[in-house]
Amino acid sequence: MRRLSYVLGLAVIAATAAAAATHDKHAERDLAKALAGHVPGKTSECIDPKFASGPQIIGHDTLLYRQGSTIWKANVIGPCPSLEEGVTVITDIYGGQLCRNDKFRTLAPGESIPSAYCRLGNFTEYKPAK
Repeated sequence: MRRLSYVLGLAVIAATAAAAATHDKHAERDLAKALAGHVPGKTSECIDPKFASGPQIIGHDTLLYRQGSTIWKANVIGPCPSLEEGVTVITDIYGGQLCRNDKFRTLAPGESIPSAYCRLGNFTEYKPAK
C-alpha cells in the first residue's frame, strides 16, 4: 500500500511539472509574438497609466502595457499564481503613476473576491525596430 502511494505521488509530481513546462513554453511564445518587431530600450520605474492600454497578461509573471507603438513590459516581483489569461487585473495606483512595487490583485470571471496581492517590477520599454 505504501509503495502504491509513493508511485501515485510521483505521478502527480511528474504531471504537475509537465503542465508547468507547457505553460512556460506558451508564455515564451506569446511574449515573443507580442514583442515581435520591437527592440528593448530604457528601463523605468514608472509609467503614466493615462496613456497606456492593457495590461496584456503573459504567463504568471509578465504584464504588457501599450502606449501607441511602444510596449512597456513589467515583470512581476515574486510568484503570482493567480495571474493568468482571462482574469481582470486590479491595480492600486498611488501618486498618479504605475510604478515598481505597486500592488495589484486579480479577479477571475464569475468571482467576487480578488486574489492575494502581487507586485510590479521595473518597466522595460520596447520600441518598433527601425
